Amino acid sequence: MSFLLSWPSHLLKAFRQSIAYLPSLLALAYALLSLVALLLPVSDDRLPALLTMLGLEAPEETRALLAALLGGMISLMVFSFSMVMSVLSQAGGQFSHKLVFGLISERPHQWVLGHYLGTILFTLMLLMVPDVAEGQATWRSLAIYLACAMVIHCLALFVYFIHNASQSIQVDAVAADLHQSTLASLRALQSRQQGKEWRILAVAPSSGHRQHAVHARRAGYLQSADLAALAELARRVDGVVHLHFRFGDYVVEGLPILSLEAAAAPEASWCDEVRATLTYVEGESITEHHVFGMTQLMEVALKALSPGINDPGTARLCLHRLTDLLRRRLEWRPCDALFDQDGHCRVTWQVEDFESLLYRLFQPILRYGREDLSIGLGVLKALKTLSLFAEQKDLETLQAHADRVVETLSHAASHPLDRRFVSARLDDGIHRLSLPAALPGRQEA
Repeated sequence: MSFLLSWPSHLLKAFRQSIAYLPSLLALAYALLSLVALLLPVSDDRLPALLTMLGLEAPEETRALLAALLGGMISLMVFSFSMVMSVLSQAGGQFSHKLVFGLISERPHQWVLGHYLGTILFTLMLLMVPDVAEGQATWRSLAIYLACAMVIHCLALFVYFIHNASQSIQVDAVAADLHQSTLASLRALQSRQQGKEWRILAVAPSSGHRQHAVHARRAGYLQSADLAALAELARRVDGVVHLHFRFGDYVVEGLPILSLEAAAAPEASWCDEVRATLTYVEGESITEHHVFGMTQLMEVALKALSPGINDPGTARLCLHRLTDLLRRRLEWRPCDALFDQDGHCRVTWQVEDFESLLYRLFQPILRYGREDLSIGLGVLKALKTLSLFAEQKDLETLQAHADRVVETLSHAASHPLDRRFVSARLDDGIHRLSLPAALPGRQEA
């Protein structure tokens, strides 16, 4: 029963996250407006004299004008999106391909698409009902004037759309958008985990009961789960639910994705209710999982360091954004357990620690940019900055990465001039790392 009740909410959530959400709403609004113009006519004697003067003598003979407006709008929409797809395909060669769909599905682009579709629908409805009742010519004339105004409005949106699409693929705009989206996702997660029932476990609690596995019924990316609903389900059977995946992982059908630690095995209906709390999303959703925003910034940096692009400036720009996000991640660690009101642990899940996250983000950049001294120095500067906000355990992790960066710089700097340049900047600035005053002796491979 709970599964049947939760299915519409999951469907609505998936629709809200799709590219068709805003265009569908706008097209519906335009359709309702066209119905008002056609089904609720107002006679001329009930309209002000000024509007009556603007009425056309034979509005039913304006089908040629409406047909021209309709054809122009269809051509405008086709041209707009064929051009922007061409621009985005070029952007896919410069950035990560994961960003292409995100750029075209941005809210401003959806608004423009919705107005285009709505104008086409409104004009089409006027063409479908050409007859005008006697004494209602002014009302239909106003609808025709409104169709012309809609087309002019779409022409202005066309200029805005072209400008916004061209700006959205700029390096600074892409990095800033990823940074802001990731930061918003991190803040949203932090806001959700404010109550005392959200905790960080040093050691996972164990009641001594047997763990009963619950297997996945479908394959896909498990982006999130309704943890409060899971906690209530666990409380009903007096057990603890342990999630065996990280949010954002790809799971296959039949994989044991979670287990119930309880005295008795769960019923099949209970397992179905548990599966209904899980949210599958195709691809990587930054709004659901902030780590994806960080990894996409890293992938943009790797793309910029590829031999075909060779743009270390973009990589350094992504490093700056990653440094800020990791600094915020150092200041707050996500919770990994949810307790009930009686203080009993009900749900536990896996959270990627800072050490793993730092390795995933920085080491690929260091590896692909190992021949570029500016990349090595950029990574080292980021580690210096993070050291000012780290506790002792995280500081040891940063120190290990800094030692590897120094080793990489020592191998890459073969000329004495390069070594002097790098050595002068190794221990520069305010930080808490232990760095040498000069590069160590270069070891030949």
